[in-house]
Amino acid sequence: MADHARSDNPDVQFQLDRLARLSPGSDILGLSRISELLERLGHPEHHLPPVFHVAGTNGKGSTCAFLRAALQAAGLSVHAYTSPHLVRFNERIRIADKLVDDETLAGLLKEVLDIGEDVGASFFEVTTTAAFLAFSRNPADACVIEVGLGGKLDATNVITNPIVCGIAQLGVDHQAFLGDNAEDIAAEKAGIAKETVPLVTQTYEPSIAAQIKKIADEKKAVWLPRGSIWEWTVYQNELHYRDKAGRLHLPLPRLNGSHQNENAALAVAMLRHQKVIQIPEAAYKAAMGWAFWPARLQHVSDGRLVSQLPVGAELWIDGCHNPAAAPSTAAFFQEHVEKEKKPFHLIMGMLSNKDAEGVLQFFGSTQARFYAVPVPSHPYHSPEYLVSIAQKNGMSGRIAASPEEALRLIAREASPDYPPIIAIVGSLYLAGSVLKANETPPE
Repeated sequence: MADHARSDNPDVQFQLDRLARLSPGSDILGLSRISELLERLGHPEHHLPPVFHVAGTNGKGSTCAFLRAALQAAGLSVHAYTSPHLVRFNERIRIADKLVDDETLAGLLKEVLDIGEDVGASFFEVTTTAAFLAFSRNPADACVIEVGLGGKLDATNVITNPIVCGIAQLGVDHQAFLGDNAEDIAAEKAGIAKETVPLVTQTYEPSIAAQIKKIADEKKAVWLPRGSIWEWTVYQNELHYRDKAGRLHLPLPRLNGSHQNENAALAVAMLRHQKVIQIPEAAYKAAMGWAFWPARLQHVSDGRLVSQLPVGAELWIDGCHNPAAAPSTAAFFQEHVEKEKKPFHLIMGMLSNKDAEGVLQFFGSTQARFYAVPVPSHPYHSPEYLVSIAQKNGMSGRIAASPEEALRLIAREASPDYPPIIAIVGSLYLAGSVLKANETPPE
């Protein structure tokens, strides 16, 4: 199945099966195929509401969530295209703030496939085209578009006139497509830059910043890195943001983890450095509490799986799957466990193309009891391999057939006086399977 996407709706599933047969079956970068699809459909990408375009290795989805929240708090309607989905493919496409319904989704996929059977477009290229088609036909005040993979050759980069572009945290991931070093990856991400359009970014190491500056200069974009004309800090439980237009004193984000301060500030900077849409200060403040992005240090407080845990136990899920994301995730749990003084259990499954050693090295100090599980319907690191790495990093390790089995083992062995803190990490696909089993899919 292309991108392992499935649907309970037979009409949607028929089109997904059809897409799986027609697509090359793997990610391929380049703009020629999606450009051909869009041309045959009358160039819907030229008829979108004002576009906010976001790239990055980690944090781009959360940045999009903050953008959406601020725009909505200002009373505006927003189209959004993000990836991957966790449970339902529909999560990728929001039309004027609502997930695309099955009937509309099936029709969009059919229309794109009918007109482009001979193009050989990938799963992501077809679904991106479907999203742009939907956005061009429905009114909204803004459009938030998350880059899928890379930037320069990502299917979303057919957008020629965004009102602002942003780049979140950068690190090494998807090496097979983007290169083996951070500088090459940075150059690829910076490829979303457009002439005269603000390119708002975080602060990076000098060699990475040099690559972004080089691409921005070539594209004649207006590069605005943090520390040049915008900055933020946390002071007395407030996020203090400032730029040339003034200061904002904002509540800390509802999303867990100190790294979300960075993503929130990037979204604020993107909004403040475009000139098309005006956002009142009250909307920025509301966005800090409104923004939610599932499977990012998400505390799952109810549901079928949670009900089977001991009273007082906590279940958390996070999609952490690369060494750039691991330090903040591990630090969050170490601090939380030390504060709560409860035993910590770490359940992990990871795709076979991810750097498991690079991720697990940051969790050794948590002294977790480790459980390795497979990732359903995907190529994954063997649980035996993950356990061996966990043990090298000072954690006790064991294998479970699934997250549900791991949770049963933890519940069976837990002391009623010390209910556990449980984190399921390593893959957004794994997180999605847990949310589905818990009967709490994203809305």
